[in-house]
Amino acid sequence: MRTHAVVLTRPRDLALAELTLASPSATDIVVDIAWSGISTGTERLFYTGEMPPFPGMGYPLVPGYEAAGEVVAAGPESGLDVGDHVFVPGANCYNDAYGLFGGAARRLVTDGRRAIRIDAALGREGALMALAATARHAVAGPHAERPDLIVGHGVLGRLMARLCVADGGPAPTVWEVDPDRRSGAAGYEVIDPETDTQRDYAAIYDASGDASLIDTLIGRLARGGVLTLAGFYSTDIRFAFPTAFMKEARLRVAAEWTRDDLEATRALVETGALSLGGLVTHSATAADAAAAYATAFGDPACLKMMLDWKDMA
Repeated sequence: MRTHAVVLTRPRDLALAELTLASPSATDIVVDIAWSGISTGTERLFYTGEMPPFPGMGYPLVPGYEAAGEVVAAGPESGLDVGDHVFVPGANCYNDAYGLFGGAARRLVTDGRRAIRIDAALGREGALMALAATARHAVAGPHAERPDLIVGHGVLGRLMARLCVADGGPAPTVWEVDPDRRSGAAGYEVIDPETDTQRDYAAIYDASGDASLIDTLIGRLARGGVLTLAGFYSTDIRFAFPTAFMKEARLRVAAEWTRDDLEATRALVETGALSLGGLVTHSATAADAAAAYATAFGDPACLKMMLDWKDMA
């Protein structure tokens, strides 16, 4: 089998290409992707060439770990059926490209245990399941404490805030420096950090991915408070020790979501407790992938860009 896929041949060189797919095994499914999302965190770093060394990375690379589509073939041991609509967190199924992420393709092959059934009615929002599970892992994973300040009102920050509202507890405050991104809050307040005088937050979650904020955020903690790094950082994490010492600050890193996070998130979405609405602001056909990636990485008004693969052969 062959497929069309987005391929990064080297930093800042991205195009649509035709690739050969690995043959599926008894545990695999073949999925025709309808929508794939563009990550402005890890994928941007691959695009710019700034990604730190990471196992399995290299060029040419198929990006994308946010994909939703329909199963068109299913191995007898895959646990899924033809016609199932699934979320797929990427795939390493290309004979002529790296598939560290591998979700930005019209058709892909993956182990059925990696995919999860979703409601077809979710449409393009079904591709947001990875980000929603990442947010859930951050606020409900090991050693998590309920956030009372979230930094950044991008998609990840919004999802973390929505999860806090969904569980019925106190709503967090959210910082956002871009006035245009302060809209869209439901049940929580988004403010300009310059107007915030509070310096005793018990749990701060950084969703900005900006390592230069670490000292500022530690200075806003209560004594014994915890700073959770929920973004992905391309530079070394450094902080001034005296302030951290005086605060007895704790540092926590929220890693990748687990299968339990994904299933818990799906349940929240299916019951209506968690909305994925209003997060996808832009979409483009897969044929216009190069322009779509430029918009996703360069337009501040773009919260989330989705590629539409449905018209690709």
